[in-house]
Amino acid sequence: MSAFIIGQMEIHSRGWMDAYFAKIPQVVAEHGGDFLVRGGDPERMEGDARLPDAVFILQFPDRAHARAFWDSNAFRDLAELRRSGSSLNAVLVDKLP
Repeated sequence: MSAFIIGQMEIHSRGWMDAYFAKIPQVVAEHGGDFLVRGGDPERMEGDARLPDAVFILQFPDRAHARAFWDSNAFRDLAELRRSGSSLNAVLVDKLP
């Protein structure tokens, strides 16, 4: 069953972005994943929480592939770079059967 990582990002500085976005698509793909949304121009539909600067949705064949991506050394290195100029809330969810 497909699994999705959904993230909401606050961007504090942009110095990390070129290096990060040059590499992250390949790391996602190496783990069987695809970007369904990247950036996404968030628009409020309901609620009063602060809108994120960017949203992403990654699709993987299953949770095992998503976790292998998240726990990989390649992603950890990129996540450290990303954290130098942003903060992230991310969740892992399954596709409906």
